[in-house]
Amino acid sequence: MPRLDVAIETRDGVCPASVFTPDDTAGPWPAVIFFMDGFGIRPVMQEMAQRLADGGYLVLLPDFYYRIGSYLPMDPPRIVADPKLREDFMKLVTSLNRDQKVSDAGAFIDFLLTRPEVKGERFGATGYCMGGNVSLTAAGAFPGRFAAVASFHGSHLASDQPDSPHRFVKSITGRVYVAGAIEDKSFNEEQKIRLE
Repeated sequence: MPRLDVAIETRDGVCPASVFTPDDTAGPWPAVIFFMDGFGIRPVMQEMAQRLADGGYLVLLPDFYYRIGSYLPMDPPRIVADPKLREDFMKLVTSLNRDQKVSDAGAFIDFLLTRPEVKGERFGATGYCMGGNVSLTAAGAFPGRFAAVASFHGSHLASDQPDSPHRFVKSITGRVYVAGAIEDKSFNEEQKIRLE
């Protein structure tokens, strides 16, 4: 797996991240920021990043939880099954506000713009669950920087909150793909209509 671990300077500290590239082609490649889900960086996220990279992209996978320091790998089934762990988990997920997401996204964009192995100055952004929210948030904050944006099972994309991603997406110039579940309390039918 062609992977390079990097440290990205942000407004709030140093964010560890990994850069994944294709196995079989020479760069430069178009870049994609892959925003992690709430369960943090773990092998399955790295496998997904490499799968995306193998499609011909340079993929940046940053760790949004760098503000809390190092943490043990999370076990999603265990967290979902234990009410106390689930409560602690939700506090962690909701600790990231729009300002932090936007500031970090700006640092990630700046990082990609300095890399000789990155092709072009517009990027892709994608994420699952919390990462889907961050993907739309980043694209809304930097509408001209993203050629394609995807949110898979993104949460709270069009809520009543003043920092809801839907309030900032109208200027996005790239393609946007939002995949939601049929029954999802964090992205219900009302939110789907509001986002559209």
